[in-house]
Amino acid sequence: MTAASDVPAGEPSREPAGETPARRRLPFWLRVLVPAGLALAVSLVVGVTTATTELSLGPHEARYDVTTDGGITVDVGPLGTLVMSSPLPLGLGVRVTVQEIPASVTSVDASSTLQSLSGDLQGYLQFFSGPQATIHDVTRALLASAARRSLTVLAVLVGLWFSGRLLLGARRRAELAAPLAPYAHQLAAGSLVIALGLTVLTSSVGERDRSSTVGAGSPVFNGTALEGARVTGRLAGVINTYGTYVLDAYRTNQAFYAAADDAFTAAWKDRQGRIDAASHTPTPTPSPSADEAADPVPKAEQPIVLLLVSDLHCNVGMAPLVGKAAQLSGAKVILDAGDTTIDGTAVEQYCVTTFAEAAPAGVPIVTSPGNHDSKETSAMYRSAGATVLSGEVATVEGIRILGDSDPNATRIGAGTTLVGKETSREEGSRLADVACDDTDGVDLLLIHNPRVGDETLDRGCVPTQLSGHMHTRMGPLRTGSGVRYVSASTAGALLGEPTVGPLRNTAELTVLRFDPVKRQILDYQLIEVRTDTSASVGPRIAWPRPLPVSLPNGIR
Repeated sequence: MTAASDVPAGEPSREPAGETPARRRLPFWLRVLVPAGLALAVSLVVGVTTATTELSLGPHEARYDVTTDGGITVDVGPLGTLVMSSPLPLGLGVRVTVQEIPASVTSVDASSTLQSLSGDLQGYLQFFSGPQATIHDVTRALLASAARRSLTVLAVLVGLWFSGRLLLGARRRAELAAPLAPYAHQLAAGSLVIALGLTVLTSSVGERDRSSTVGAGSPVFNGTALEGARVTGRLAGVINTYGTYVLDAYRTNQAFYAAADDAFTAAWKDRQGRIDAASHTPTPTPSPSADEAADPVPKAEQPIVLLLVSDLHCNVGMAPLVGKAAQLSGAKVILDAGDTTIDGTAVEQYCVTTFAEAAPAGVPIVTSPGNHDSKETSAMYRSAGATVLSGEVATVEGIRILGDSDPNATRIGAGTTLVGKETSREEGSRLADVACDDTDGVDLLLIHNPRVGDETLDRGCVPTQLSGHMHTRMGPLRTGSGVRYVSASTAGALLGEPTVGPLRNTAELTVLRFDPVKRQILDYQLIEVRTDTSASVGPRIAWPRPLPVSLPNGIR
């Protein structure tokens, strides 16, 4: 038999019987599956270990980078670092590089400098009162970053793979693969070792290498979630000197709202007991009115419970009480009448996330942004799951709700400025046109500043307006051809006073019941939480009936 090397040039080779080029090719799993697995492993390792995002930490902007040192490190530059063990698996950690406080917070005049510094301290206290929201936001952002980076690396590797195949051609690939075919299993094992090695080397760190995360912790953190954390550099002196005061304020804040929560729960149960007792007391059945006889409410139609809050001003201490009120009342919708944040800055993302996560599962939030909110914080609220009203009718749980952002912006130290193209009067006129032109009818007008709803009520295009802004409860009162209700601050806000820490004024929430057949509010119930942690739940009070109106388009 003639050897392949003896075949004259230009003549086709004569393969031995039963030995074809196909048999000398690498198997499919080694040619395709192993490279694909390696590419996926490399992409995931690179994507996860290089993930990064920029969010907030208290009143600061901060950059978050995934590390492989098994620690959570908060770097505040020349002051030093705060180091603690990471709860993440595979030796993964996070390095937080604290950056400057945004200019939008610090750009104040000289007379407001002390107020601004006080606001920074409030920002830290707010953050430590509700850190879960920041952790949630950072986790979601880092996962998104890791996914994007992994897909990018995978796309590059796949592109290189197919480019190499195209450049080599089928015949050259077969020639290169033929000598490797007998070693298919060894190559597969070697590839597996390489993949595991990449993962171990980039995602695992021995205990000796983690010694920096388990050293002696600052005694200031004893008894807190940061117990065992190490502080380096000048930051250690700052924390050891002043940390006790901050933690005392934090503990006081936590104790206050825990006591308020207990008092509210007890007050609700007491009020519910009275309602249940009254429902079992025989009472004469009144004769139905002409309206009720003409439009009876089927017993099968249960009222839709709404919970109204307003002017939360980033007081995340009230978030658990908002969630508890929604749970106990059986609320189907939470209505937020605006001013959820203090200054509408990027670092207040944890505020809107905390309030969004306070809602019981499946309970939507509808908000009409106030003058202390901004497009940025409204976008954050929307990404957290809230429905942000923007001048169009939104249908939630069958209720048609209209509202829009406040056209003015109020910033600490900068006063009030017009941020939109419309004045309050012009926005009110536009909303009135939307309500009056809507052939299906608008059930609620939810706005922050009650004055914006004047024209809509005067024209009789909506039966109920709910708002806030005044920090004082007003109504419900007949206004124009409808009924207006202005909620007091759910954060207990007072003009010129911080809303962080224990309440400085009575905080209020309102439970409303909406009749889905008559499409009107039936009654309301006031919840008050006071500065001494006491709480009360008022009786259900009948809602005033709006005046009958005949509109040209026959809406009502």
